[in-house]
Amino acid sequence: MADRIDKAQARRNVVDVLHEQESRCFYSGTEAHPIYVDHVRPPHRAPGKNPIVAVHGAGHTGSCYLATPDLRAGWAVRFAAAGRNVFVPDWPGHGRSPQRPDFPRLGTADVATSLLALLEEIGPAVLVVHSASGPMAWWMTERRPDLVSAVVGIAPGPPANLLKDLPEDPAAILALHDDASAGRPVYAAEDRPVWLSAEFAVASWANAPRFPTPAFERYCASIVAESPRILNERFNIGGRGLKIDDPSNLRGKPILIVTGECDPRHPREVDARTAGYLGAEFVWLPDSGINGNGHMMMIEDNSDDLAAMILGWLDAVNG
Repeated sequence: MADRIDKAQARRNVVDVLHEQESRCFYSGTEAHPIYVDHVRPPHRAPGKNPIVAVHGAGHTGSCYLATPDLRAGWAVRFAAAGRNVFVPDWPGHGRSPQRPDFPRLGTADVATSLLALLEEIGPAVLVVHSASGPMAWWMTERRPDLVSAVVGIAPGPPANLLKDLPEDPAAILALHDDASAGRPVYAAEDRPVWLSAEFAVASWANAPRFPTPAFERYCASIVAESPRILNERFNIGGRGLKIDDPSNLRGKPILIVTGECDPRHPREVDARTAGYLGAEFVWLPDSGINGNGHMMMIEDNSDDLAAMILGWLDAVNG
């Protein structure tokens, strides 16, 4: 009991110190995999609203939540304006988080463990996750349901339980390049970081009608090197993707999955299956009269409307 009280007091101390300081950033995570975190503070703290931890996907940093490439306010700013503290981490080895020599072997569970360390510092929070951080959210929620009040998955990767075990064979993976049911997988040799090209971005996630195309060059400047192990685990190559033990462990938790119609790796049936497996609420945006969104919803031209939709859902479920 005393240990729990000490940890609760430590969490309060962290948040209190952050509010007292001008600096809005700090380091968290584990000793092996530290993470840099931006803290976006609300102008007025709304009582009873949990903080939000906004987690980026592969090849990106937390900057995608702070501002859009066409220089509009990002989701973190919109969430904070609604009275919530918002914490925006960079995955280990990404952005301003230190990159260790073993970065090519950084795994999905390593990142998720560092994010859990952040939650232990700030207390229970809403996870807003995107793409490859989806499997992290499902794993984290199952292991520490006390630290996750709700999950919003933006075109999230499923737990690897739902994916085929793919062979560790580059030629076989290349043959599945257009297979949406397998996530349009790519194979990455785990001996060096992977740089995702502008051409890959256009083919994969920067091609929707609502993507801010005039700011494409500025967007491309934000893409960072990725751990090949994380990419291989995302597609369950070698059966090494991050799995959960039992989906029933997540069914009492408010979970929202949001998918746009122009996302080649997330057709409706794929994300609907993830939602059904986890007992989540599924929003196919065209059903709400919202068309033209792709994979990078947080930076697309209707990002403010989507932020408002997420905040409305969180208020409704007391997330």
